[in-house]
Amino acid sequence: MTEEPPVVSEAARPPRSLQELIDRVSGRNLAATVPAVESGIVDTPPYPFLALVGQREMKLALLLSLINPAVGGVLLVGPRGTGKTTAVRSLTTLLPDVLRSLCPNGYGCQPDDIEQGGMDAVCPDCARRFGEGEPLATPDKVRLFELPLNAEVDDVVGGLDERAAEQHRFRIRRGLLAQADRQLLYIDEVNLLPNILIDAILDASAQGQYTVRRGPVAATYFSRFVLIGSMNPEEGQLRPQILDRFGLRILVDGLSDPVDRLEAYRRVRAYRTNPRMTAAEYGEATELIRLEIQDARDRLPDVRIDDAVAGLGLDLIERLDIASLRAEITLFESARAYAASDGRAETTAEDLWAVAAMALRLRRSSFISEYFKDRQGEEGEIRTEIEKLKAET
Repeated sequence: MTEEPPVVSEAARPPRSLQELIDRVSGRNLAATVPAVESGIVDTPPYPFLALVGQREMKLALLLSLINPAVGGVLLVGPRGTGKTTAVRSLTTLLPDVLRSLCPNGYGCQPDDIEQGGMDAVCPDCARRFGEGEPLATPDKVRLFELPLNAEVDDVVGGLDERAAEQHRFRIRRGLLAQADRQLLYIDEVNLLPNILIDAILDASAQGQYTVRRGPVAATYFSRFVLIGSMNPEEGQLRPQILDRFGLRILVDGLSDPVDRLEAYRRVRAYRTNPRMTAAEYGEATELIRLEIQDARDRLPDVRIDDAVAGLGLDLIERLDIASLRAEITLFESARAYAASDGRAETTAEDLWAVAAMALRLRRSSFISEYFKDRQGEEGEIRTEIEKLKAET
């Protein structure tokens, strides 16, 4: 007699993808009561990412940016009190390991810099240490850097080291952008940031490095960070130039289901009552997702996107009349990250459809469309006169 295989319930079945794991854990209800405990403010754990109720697209966008920094960062747009800042700060429990530079000069020199650009790509001290067989970097967890609204230019890009200047030595002090190399940089209320700061941040993010000049000295730093911004549109809009630099754009609205809102209240109350116990409720699943993100990052270089799938994305961008080439970059890199998170080395059309809305929204410009329409008449006249002159000549 053949023994029947045991029936595995849907809840006990291992998740098939990273997104399914997030949905399953986030949908689980916490215990009705959590015992209160005294906890010091300093060692309070962050609110668990998996304890966030709803907001599926926001969670997915943030995780894709961790898997593939090439998506170009994330912008969260929505009213206050919808969990934008909480979601970003809770990423610290999911951040994978990266190589932290051991450069004694603070330039952020890495082993792969030498692989890509040779010895001239690192500072002389690191070139010497590399030649002597010393490590240039050590594994460390990715960290989250937050930019305060009262930050000044020298705080962000770096400035002259006052302590060194007192000893008649000129040296550039590293700014926040250099410190955030290979890390996460978060700007809350990015729409309220002074233009001079946001321009410096976006240029450094796009180039992956920047140069600071102060009098007779100059220093170049790497700035390969994942940029995450959040804003409340009631308080002002972003300039189109700035908006275009963010890869994924998420519209974060409040929870509409009363059941979800009640569950969100219960989780927040449980966290305030006993932060450590609440964090422990999601500890095992959080560690599992962190490992999944690390595996996806390791798998990402091998993930391909063939011409047929890319053609679908290009057709969609053409139908939406999007001019910016950053649309393709974000769409394809997001699709690659989505496929990597699912354990696949080939992207599919379903990967494109899963990320298309967040990659392409807020990219069309009615002003530009009207501007080019208005120019068509003039363009036609110019072409006509050129052809007449060519015929006469």
